[in-house]
Amino acid sequence: MISISGKNWVEKKVNKNLIEKIKQDFNFKDILARLIVLRNYDITEINNINNSLKLTNIFKNNSDFISASNILLNSINKKENICILGDYDVDGISATSLLIRYFKHIKQNFFYYIPEREKDGYGATTKLFQKLISKKPKLVIMVDCGSTSNKAIDYLNQKNIKSIIIDHHEMNRPYPKSNVIINPKKKTDYGEYDYLCSTTLTYFFIDMVILKTKSKFQLSDFLIYVLLATVCDVMPLRKLNKILTSNVLKNFKLENNLAFKTIFDELNLKRKLTVEDLGFLIGPIINSGGRLGYSNYGAELLTSNNKDTLQKKTSELINLNNKRKKLEKNILNEINFTKISKKNKNVIIYHDNNMHEGLIGIIAARLKEYFNKPAIVLTKSNNLLKASARSTKNYNIAKIIKLLIDKNIIENGGGHNMAAGFSIKKNNLKLLDDFIQKDYLTNNQNSKLLFKYDSEISASALNKDFYDEIDKLGPFGIDNELPIFLIKNVKIFKPKLVGENHISLIIKPSSGHSIKSICFNCVNTKISEYLLSYKKKINIIAHITENSFNNKKSIQLNIKDLFLSGN
Repeated sequence: MISISGKNWVEKKVNKNLIEKIKQDFNFKDILARLIVLRNYDITEINNINNSLKLTNIFKNNSDFISASNILLNSINKKENICILGDYDVDGISATSLLIRYFKHIKQNFFYYIPEREKDGYGATTKLFQKLISKKPKLVIMVDCGSTSNKAIDYLNQKNIKSIIIDHHEMNRPYPKSNVIINPKKKTDYGEYDYLCSTTLTYFFIDMVILKTKSKFQLSDFLIYVLLATVCDVMPLRKLNKILTSNVLKNFKLENNLAFKTIFDELNLKRKLTVEDLGFLIGPIINSGGRLGYSNYGAELLTSNNKDTLQKKTSELINLNNKRKKLEKNILNEINFTKISKKNKNVIIYHDNNMHEGLIGIIAARLKEYFNKPAIVLTKSNNLLKASARSTKNYNIAKIIKLLIDKNIIENGGGHNMAAGFSIKKNNLKLLDDFIQKDYLTNNQNSKLLFKYDSEISASALNKDFYDEIDKLGPFGIDNELPIFLIKNVKIFKPKLVGENHISLIIKPSSGHSIKSICFNCVNTKISEYLLSYKKKINIIAHITENSFNNKKSIQLNIKDLFLSGN
């Protein structure tokens, strides 16, 4: 079933016998049982629906965590100077902030460094360590980086500086010769936890040290940083992450976290924190410093208790984020989407020497969303091109990085299944294009990129009780997405622009109540053309959400796509 936006939508297949078993075993309603089966929840996730499960340290007997905690304890006991090196994104900043908070509490000698994107490049490098060793660290803890920094770790070893890597990026053999590497992506007995971000791993690492020292540091007060990193690094909200998300949001009080409260106060927001706030509000604000040349700002905000510092950094980061939005809009306005579409390539590769290096990841994400294809965006960075890639679920972009390095097509790189970055010489750009287009075809010969909805439902079923059943599976996020439904034969009334990119409207079924609806970021797309002018009955693909306005809650549809009736 091809939609107006050109996506191929199909209904998810489901085992009806399993639905009946779930309904009987747990006394769940049909829609809840159906969604549980579709998501393949395990028994722990099912039990978490109506019960609060305790978050425990699953790594307390793990050899990597034990070894790393012993190394840190040794440095603490010797009062050695410790360097924290974190990545410049939310995950790296959050993990760094946890360590800073802990070290400040125990009055440990330390310093931290968040690399500047353009000046320092990504992660742990020999050049960076040559600068940092002037502060004479005896131990370097790398968070959200270091997994491919073999030469940099060799340099530390030559200088007799111990090192711990806590990371979750893809790893290639030979591994760096660090004293300890905590990374579920290496060949290890805890590979099943490869869905955890670096901040989560750092949290459990610090927790082990606290248990051994019987410190009174309240690490759980900063679990919100773990959830922030989990959401912003697009980690699956399943299994341990789902328990984490449920617990944190249930127990979090905005007034107890000065950084988040200052952001909400600055933006004049008066509501409870949501997962969406973390991913689309707070995350981009924290990230903006790293994108535009002020990498330390995020860590300074998350680790300060000083009211003046908090207000200053919040204001600066919000201004930087607004600047980022304007730059992003200008870049997107200059891209010839029609020209890209006519090339009809399976992987979008877009090169612009004048693009701000800190925005290439965002632009890659926008191109991926628009074309429903993997996208790579490149810009000039000193004598090389810096690239950022965002991919679709049917193509693991991180796995191809190793192949590209082995074939000397790119200089270096790394990443996750859905996101990666690398550096490349300009004269290798055609080699990259040829190789990656061929690789995509090879790995997708018998697969089509399909978009799936959970179920077809009647518009008359859309009420508060139905929404409440769905909401029991929340909080929603990656791999636990908000359910999406097909709703047929409705009419569009009162469409109007909201802001610059959104359209609000009323959906009217053949019988029953009208439903307030919205379509985000759809202006200047085929969807917007139909929403603004189509008068006949139409079929919609939508999420069912709850809108809160003036303390009144109502059901709202978040429209994702459209079908002409009869399709």
